[in-house]
Amino acid sequence: MTLTQQILTIAVVVIGTMLTRFLPFLIFSKDKETPKFVQYLGAVLPAAVFGFLVVYALRKTPILTGNHGLPELMAILVIIILHVIKRNMLISIAGGTIAYMILVQFVF
Repeated sequence: MTLTQQILTIAVVVIGTMLTRFLPFLIFSKDKETPKFVQYLGAVLPAAVFGFLVVYALRKTPILTGNHGLPELMAILVIIILHVIKRNMLISIAGGTIAYMILVQFVF
């Protein structure tokens, strides 16, 4: 990639990022009420995104071979327990990831 291409690529990425960050503020002014459809999406999409992430993460879990997905199941249980106790998504995800890595590297 030439220097000109690199500069153009960075410029396009910066413009795209700025556009996606500033566009909602330009479209939805604070004087008008946010449309009901956008409010609905704001309420529903976070759970849907996490659901898709769980499905994506577990899509190739070996259920019929090897350890039958035990590390994954145990890590999910750690995530659920941590989230019920702490109510902090960062702690839950980090704890589940650490538990999974320990299980995969040292136990299974």
